Amino acid sequence: MLRQDLAPLPLLLLATLAVLGPLLWRRTHPLVAVAASFGTWAVVDIVRVLTGSEGLLLNSMSAALILAYALFRWGSGREAASGLGVILLWLPITNVADPVSLADTVGTYGYFLFAAALGAAIRYRAKIRVRDIDQAKAREREQLARELHDTVAHHVSGIAIQAQAGRAIAASHPERAVEALAIIQDAATRTLTELRAIVGVLRASQDSEFAPQPGVAEVERLATDGQMRPCVKVRLSGEFDDLSPAVGAAIYRLAQESITNARRHARQATQVTVAVTGDADRVRLTIDDDGTSGAGGRAPAGYGLVGMRERASLLGGTFHAGPIAGRGWRVEAVLPRTGTSR
Repeated sequence: MLRQDLAPLPLLLLATLAVLGPLLWRRTHPLVAVAASFGTWAVVDIVRVLTGSEGLLLNSMSAALILAYALFRWGSGREAASGLGVILLWLPITNVADPVSLADTVGTYGYFLFAAALGAAIRYRAKIRVRDIDQAKAREREQLARELHDTVAHHVSGIAIQAQAGRAIAASHPERAVEALAIIQDAATRTLTELRAIVGVLRASQDSEFAPQPGVAEVERLATDGQMRPCVKVRLSGEFDDLSPAVGAAIYRLAQESITNARRHARQATQVTVAVTGDADRVRLTIDDDGTSGAGGRAPAGYGLVGMRERASLLGGTFHAGPIAGRGWRVEAVLPRTGTSR
């Protein structure tokens, strides 16, 4: 500022505002900021070369490096390429206006390339982080959707069936209608309990202790006493002591959802058989029903089969669902005991 060979003060002020002002928009409009600042420097240097003017303007290498960084940090690919072209066009012009040694020229190019590389690296890292966060959110949404479908839909389906049965027999067998109402009350209570548990997990902090997930032992609770059609029978065989908790929970949810599907879609079904077998390295779940599909086949696959297939696949297992020769429908899942995730 105290040098005697500077340009007039009004020109200095105008050039400084033209160069430093665009820094305010370096994130929202990085290409415009680079074009305005480096364009101003290029015009000034060209005028100095053509006129041979000795008046110097104030310069800011820090501002230039910040703009180069912001171009690759916040700009798109096309904007970064265009802005880099502007910078590379200005560098030889300023070297002509202010001749420097070859080492200084190489160092100047190195400074700008380093700033650009730093901006690109941080941009790439930020994109990776955003992608990981989005994937984590998607996995959480899928898990929540499966849990809601497997728990709430199971109990609500039973409530709907009992309500239909109660209406049908209310006039002729009032005592059986009362029994249906009792079953509905019990199913509704369990539904509210599981809903509260899910909501509690969603609202709890990270250091909260969550309730344990149901496992193979709870599969036996899915059996019915014959009052509800179809009747559900459960048979467990093999060893389940060292079973992974994730696999145990998956077996329970798969059985629960299969029973729900049988109640909804298996016409004239009288029995559903659930068999869980624990081998040395895997667990096999088989659910059979004796219902008929009708001429048009069963209902189209909805979120239930999709969720069951995803649940088995995530644990490194296999899943199959389809009709049995003659009559009925079979769901079969095979999971590794350790629950190896894919």
